[in-house]
Amino acid sequence: MKQWLRGTNAAVLSVAVIGIFIALTMLVGSFKGFEWDLTKNKNFTLSEQTKSALSELKQDIRIVALTNAGVGLNHEVMDMLKEYKKRSSHITVEEYDMTKEPSIAKQYEVDANGTIVLESGSNKKVVHFYEMFMADNTTGGYQFTGEEKFTNALMGLTSTEKHTVYFLTGHEETPLEQMSALRASLEGENYVVKELNLLREGAIPADAEMIFAVGPSKDISDKETELLRTYMNGKGKLYLSLGFNKDMASSWKNIDGIMADYGIKDQHAIAVESKQNALFDPLTIIPNYGSHPITDQLAKYDLITLLSLAISMNHDEANEKWTATPILQTSDHAYGETDIALLGQSKTTQDDKDMKGPLNLGYVIESKEGKPKAIFLGSSTILMDGEINKQGNRDFALNAVSWLQEKNDGVTIRPRQGANYQMAAMTPGGAQSIFWGTIVIIPLLFLLTGGWIWWRRRLG
Repeated sequence: MKQWLRGTNAAVLSVAVIGIFIALTMLVGSFKGFEWDLTKNKNFTLSEQTKSALSELKQDIRIVALTNAGVGLNHEVMDMLKEYKKRSSHITVEEYDMTKEPSIAKQYEVDANGTIVLESGSNKKVVHFYEMFMADNTTGGYQFTGEEKFTNALMGLTSTEKHTVYFLTGHEETPLEQMSALRASLEGENYVVKELNLLREGAIPADAEMIFAVGPSKDISDKETELLRTYMNGKGKLYLSLGFNKDMASSWKNIDGIMADYGIKDQHAIAVESKQNALFDPLTIIPNYGSHPITDQLAKYDLITLLSLAISMNHDEANEKWTATPILQTSDHAYGETDIALLGQSKTTQDDKDMKGPLNLGYVIESKEGKPKAIFLGSSTILMDGEINKQGNRDFALNAVSWLQEKNDGVTIRPRQGANYQMAAMTPGGAQSIFWGTIVIIPLLFLLTGGWIWWRRRLG
C-alpha cells in the first residue's frame, strides 16, 4: 500500500510540474510582442535605428524574398524579415523558392544565392543575399550584416531626399579610399559623397551641405581659407577631424584660425593616457562622453569610442557668437605631450611643459539660438576603415553628421555586425557518430538510468 501511495504521489507531482510548465508557457505566449533574446550578441534584437525607421513608416512595403533551398543561409535572412514584419503593420513578407517557382524569379533581378526585393508603389530596392554576409578570411567563417543593409534599403526606398557632402583634398587628408566604410554608411543614409579640391575648383559648389576635412596634415592656403569662411558665414557646415603633423604648432596657421573663429584653441599637444588598460597603448584614448545627443545613446549602451594620436583642444568661453560644448574628454590621469619628438620614446610621465588632464578632444559648435554649425575632433583615425567598426566609432561619426544636418532620427544606435559563424567540414562518418551519439546513445542512457532507479525503488 505504501509503495502504491509513493508511486501515486510521484505521478501526481510529475503531472503537476508538467501542467505548471505548460500553463506558464501558454501565459508567456499570450503576451503580445513578448521577446527575450538570449543570444550573446543580441542577434534577434533590432537596433534603435531600425526600430525608429519602422515606427515612422507610413507607406506599405511589400517584401519579396526569393530564396534557394540549396544555399543554407535562408533562415538568418527570413528570421530577420519576420522581426521587421512584427514591428510594422505596413510590411508584408512573401517567400518564394526560385528553383521551384522560376516564373516569379524572372520578374526580378535575382541572384542564384537569394535576393530580397522591397517594393512601394513604383519604387523598388534590391538587396542580394551575398551583400548581407561578410566573409572572415582568417577563420573561414562569415558575419551576418543583413540588418544594416536591409534598413538602409528600407530608408532609401521611403525617402527621396538627398544630401550632398564634400571631402576636401589637396592637404594630405585621409583619402576616401581609406574611408570606404564611412562612405558606404553615408550613402546608405541618402548622402551623395564627392571630393573637392578648392584650389582646382576655385569655389565651393552650391549644393554642398557639409564640408569634411579629415586628417589634413598640411595647412590650407589663404585663398582656401577665404572660401571656407565665406561658406561658413552662410548656411555651410564643417566636420573637421585633425590629422597628425609633428610641426603642427608652426604650420597650421589657417586651420587654427578657422577653429579660433568659433572659440576653439588647438593646444598642439598629443593626448597620452598614462593609466590606460593593458589592451591599448598610451596614445590610444578611450574618452569620456560629455552630455550631448551625439553621445547620449552611446553612453546608454556602454559603447566606447577609440581615438589615436588625438590632439587636445580648449575653448574660449567669452566667445559671444558661438557656443562650444566638449563631448570627448580624457581622464584626469591623461596629459598632453607638447614635445612631439618624445612620442616615439618610452616616456609615459608628464613634465611641467605638458598639458594637465583632463583634456578635451572633441567639440560641437552651435549658434546662440541652438543651430548646429561645426564639429571639431582631435583625431581622424576614428573614420578610417580599420577603426570605424570598433565599438561605438561608427555611431559616433554618423551621429555627428546627423546632428549637424539636424536629422534627429539619425542620431541613434545602428545595426551591429553579427558574431562570426564558423563553417565546419564534416565527413559522413562524423555525421553518423553525431547521430548515434545524440539521437540514440545519450537518450538510451537516460532511459536505462531511469529504469534502474525505478527498479531499485520498487524493490524497496
